[in-house]
Amino acid sequence: MLDAMTPAGTALDDRPVPSRQRLVAVLAHGRSARLAGLGLLVIASSLVPLAGPQLLRRFIDHAVLGRPLSVLASIAGGYLAVSLIQQALAVAVSYASAQLVWGATNDLREQVARHTLELDLSFHDGHSPGELIERTDGDVTALSSFVSSFVIQVVGGTLTLLGVLVVVLLEDWRIGLGMVGFALVGAVTIFRLRNVAVPRAIERRAASARLFGEIEERLNSADDLRANGGGAHAVRKFQRTLASFIHTSVRASRAMRTTWAITGAVFAAGGVLSLLAGAVLFETGVISLGTVYLLFRYTSLLREPLDLIAEQQQVAQEAIAGFARVQELLDERPTIRDTGRRSLPPGPLGVELDGVSFAYPNGAKILHGVDLDLRPGSVLGVVGPTGSGKTTLSRLLLRLLDPTDGTVRIGGADVRDVPLGDLRRRVAIVTQNVQLLEATVRDNLTLFGAYEHDERELVGLLADLGLGPWYAALPDGLDSMLGPGGEGPSAGEAQLVAFARVFLRDPGLVVLDEATSRLDPHSEERIERAVDRLLTGRTAILIAHRLGTLDRADEILLLDRGRVVEHAARQALVDDTESRFAGLIATASTGAPR
Repeated sequence: MLDAMTPAGTALDDRPVPSRQRLVAVLAHGRSARLAGLGLLVIASSLVPLAGPQLLRRFIDHAVLGRPLSVLASIAGGYLAVSLIQQALAVAVSYASAQLVWGATNDLREQVARHTLELDLSFHDGHSPGELIERTDGDVTALSSFVSSFVIQVVGGTLTLLGVLVVVLLEDWRIGLGMVGFALVGAVTIFRLRNVAVPRAIERRAASARLFGEIEERLNSADDLRANGGGAHAVRKFQRTLASFIHTSVRASRAMRTTWAITGAVFAAGGVLSLLAGAVLFETGVISLGTVYLLFRYTSLLREPLDLIAEQQQVAQEAIAGFARVQELLDERPTIRDTGRRSLPPGPLGVELDGVSFAYPNGAKILHGVDLDLRPGSVLGVVGPTGSGKTTLSRLLLRLLDPTDGTVRIGGADVRDVPLGDLRRRVAIVTQNVQLLEATVRDNLTLFGAYEHDERELVGLLADLGLGPWYAALPDGLDSMLGPGGEGPSAGEAQLVAFARVFLRDPGLVVLDEATSRLDPHSEERIERAVDRLLTGRTAILIAHRLGTLDRADEILLLDRGRVVEHAARQALVDDTESRFAGLIATASTGAPR
């Protein structure tokens, strides 16, 4: 997904592969033989229906001429055989297309999901999980439905249509030209109407994504809404989003129905004209009665593919809209390029910030020229009011964000020169919001085998962190399920599981972002012991509101509105009664609100 880069970080080709080409490449990858086989099936199933009217014409003409019953019976048997073959081919095409399309679109769904996960944190901040789920799954599902049903039927119908036109032109050039004209009028009508209807369908899918995002947000905040009496406001906001979706759906449905009505009128007029032309030629003796039926039946076959397009306009509109939205998502390019080749040194890692500033696109500046030089093995405490840039600082260290200006160095290396996998193995973060996955204890600890450790080591680590009793109570040991539907550890136990993950990685730099807040005293005591072990022989950055957690810090960095207002040894700031940090400690000791 990422563009090729030179070692210096310069793009070899800044022109990204068009998303349309990538979509087609993903859908067709490794499926050439099956596509060819499906193509042959579609061709056969499209041409076999042309034989039925020919047999019926022979049957009618022979019956009018009084041919023996045995001749008529043989023609009828041939017609029955053709019908059975036609049905068998239809089943084969349906099965083969479903197998092929669902396999291809599942690969596309995986590709889109992987691409979405690789996008920058700023992109995810601007798009809710519900919206991205709808775009990753809903839009791809609409595309798969389109390819598996609409495309196969329409391609087959188009081949049948061309076959009908050729046969009718050979039968009578005048009626053939009339049918060609009718087909052109029908096709032009449909495609002109599509240009009106498709934008409505795109609006509908966008409204659907917003609705899913709203539902996801409300479900995530259900407890807080109930506890604080915000249910009525949430319902009103949901009703407004739902009303917008309904109005958009109505407009899209109205456009689709208008398309159906106009194309239906065109088909009806063409059918009447074709029947009149056949009747006139029969009356003048140019064609037989069987040929009149042949032309009438071929007219019906001519209508079917065009009628199918009209009936499935909504499927086509949804698919085109989904295709456009998947393209739009794939066109999003991550600015965090994994192009580094420099390795980090072993042991504790020093941290240097050289004039680091950061601002989100079209947003206010969050950090302003931050300078820092943290020696390997030191512990830095970072304090500051909410919104001062503490969390942004931690994201820069893990390279979840890149600075707008300045340079972030870890272990003496610019983080942009270090492979992301190496960087995030050697730099670990623990926050107060621990994410336990719906997986086994083993997979939660090793992150699905990203860090290989034997069972004895895992169990020993849990015991060392004070999780021995919790582990002993698990029904299946390391294979017990956690997360939704599994065992539910307490907040303190979940926090200790997060610490265990970090121990298994053995990082050189640890960032603790309010990792000991919101815990009961017993859990906090266990975590404090875990923190003491974790900081031994490592560089650490402790981000905290509670000043008591900074007792182990060697240095203090105080941020305010994205600027460094104090940075010195902790004890020096404590001894300096004029320092802001000493003032914070004094305020905290009196119990006054900070």
